[in-house]
Amino acid sequence: MNRREFIQFLLAGYAAGIVKPSMSSSTINYNIKPFGDLRLIHITDTHAQLDPMHFREPNYNLGVGINRNTPPHLVGKRLLDYYSINSSIMKHAFTHLDFNSHAKEFGKFGGYAHLKTVIDQLRSDASQNSLLLDGGDTWQGSGLSLLTNGKDMVEASNILGVDVMTGHWEFTYGEKIFLENLKNFNGDFVAQNISLTEEALFDGIEPVDDDNHFQKPYVIKTINNQRVAVIGQAFPYTPIATPSRMIPNLTFGIRDNELQDLIDKIKETEKPSLIVLLSHNGVDVDKKMASKVRGIDIIFGGHTHDVLPKPIEVINNNVKTVILNSGCNGKFVSMIDIKVKHSSFEYRYKLLPIFSNQIEPSTVMNNHISNMKSPFKNHLNQVIGKSNHDLYRRGNFNGSFDNLICDSMSNVLDSEICLSPGFRWGATVLAGEDITMSDIYNHTAITYPNVYRREMTGLTIKNILEDVADNIFNPDPYLQQGGDMVRTTGISYEIEPKNSINKRIKNITLNNGKLLKNNKKYIVSGWASVNSEESGAPIWEVTKEYLGSIKHYDLSKVKQPILVSEDDNFGIEI
Repeated sequence: MNRREFIQFLLAGYAAGIVKPSMSSSTINYNIKPFGDLRLIHITDTHAQLDPMHFREPNYNLGVGINRNTPPHLVGKRLLDYYSINSSIMKHAFTHLDFNSHAKEFGKFGGYAHLKTVIDQLRSDASQNSLLLDGGDTWQGSGLSLLTNGKDMVEASNILGVDVMTGHWEFTYGEKIFLENLKNFNGDFVAQNISLTEEALFDGIEPVDDDNHFQKPYVIKTINNQRVAVIGQAFPYTPIATPSRMIPNLTFGIRDNELQDLIDKIKETEKPSLIVLLSHNGVDVDKKMASKVRGIDIIFGGHTHDVLPKPIEVINNNVKTVILNSGCNGKFVSMIDIKVKHSSFEYRYKLLPIFSNQIEPSTVMNNHISNMKSPFKNHLNQVIGKSNHDLYRRGNFNGSFDNLICDSMSNVLDSEICLSPGFRWGATVLAGEDITMSDIYNHTAITYPNVYRREMTGLTIKNILEDVADNIFNPDPYLQQGGDMVRTTGISYEIEPKNSINKRIKNITLNNGKLLKNNKKYIVSGWASVNSEESGAPIWEVTKEYLGSIKHYDLSKVKQPILVSEDDNFGIEI
């Protein structure tokens, strides 16, 4: 953003009447003059963050293969240079640079009451010729959502006015709760890539159509006399990345061939002005899909929590597909205005960071949040401890909050080595701030939270690291499943992402400096087991016990693996 654009943001914010007058020095404009025929608004991966929060962008976001050194795999100064971003407030929105000082200066992001205000303004500016799309991972990620089985978020989405959504973590509540929540959702849930299993069909479970879809594959919305087809693409690897036992009647997949057939059918029978894919694939998968599947005008992406200040355009058979991504945790809102032409379209795009202390919150949404929190307020607001370090998660490798979780398991469970999943959700706690029970839930609130403690051979540990690394750094995006590298304590290692599977992880070393031995057994603790139901305590209780016993968590540095042959990767901080 250049200075002229920034000043325009500032001035127009006052005209909109949604900016707090006290925030005059660095105010963002959420009043966007409409262009064309219709406005599409997008949020994704809000992870049940009803309240404003801090969120530190990654300092490691490595691209591999054809996606190396291309968006979204840019961090820090390289990202700023690529998008010509030079203001401090936007630097804070898009990077980890000077995070703590900027967080104190500019405040928190998001919050559904603030999202409501901004989205209502965007819809009003467009004379209500708009759609609000939600890319999923909405019902999970907070203690409140866990305690209410996502009901807090369903009603929040209704108040927000979500028209269409797809999903991923929504399914981890199990099919029964998922369907109950869906009944209370006022919008449409779409997913072309979820079908019923043969066993489910045999048991008499009814599909929604002749193609055995679990939910509607698409929906047609007429906006300002323009027919918009919104196709859903739920997370393809849901039964692999999360426990399949929670959704035994469902099958998932990328299914780009079926998607192509569906698009061709929609074009022939529905005569849409625009075809939109509401995706939870992840950006790299979306880019590949756009290169293979013809006829997608716009992809609204999710899952990988990446932010795209500008759209990515993929040309397929001389036709462009525009790819957008809106970050996570309610930190950003994407808005694209469309002018429909005979066989193409023009667009204007804005990715708007939601600086919550600059926005008047919605009273209706605030009342909903307060009412939902009331029964759990004392529990969620418990102060457990503090830390001398900003506690965050997002990044390809270890995060500081993950260090706290691993140290908790190591001490409470008396283990030599700890493994913690590389989830990308989790709000940031600033150094010196109270760490509440709510903060702990923000990094642990899942429906399969139980810890384990067991013996593993060194070879098993290496194979786990290799399998996760292949998921993240496989050069074929269709073989990536999202998430970041498993977090570890008790060991260090070298990793060479460019290599093939079983050749990326080297020199695994214990804290005492000795190499991990393949045939030796070690005591390992972990949590969030996908393949088996564990009987240990929930991870939030283990973390609470440890932090509560020490009161102050001291961390000098987040220990990262040694990266090999990646000095020229733009996804590494410089």
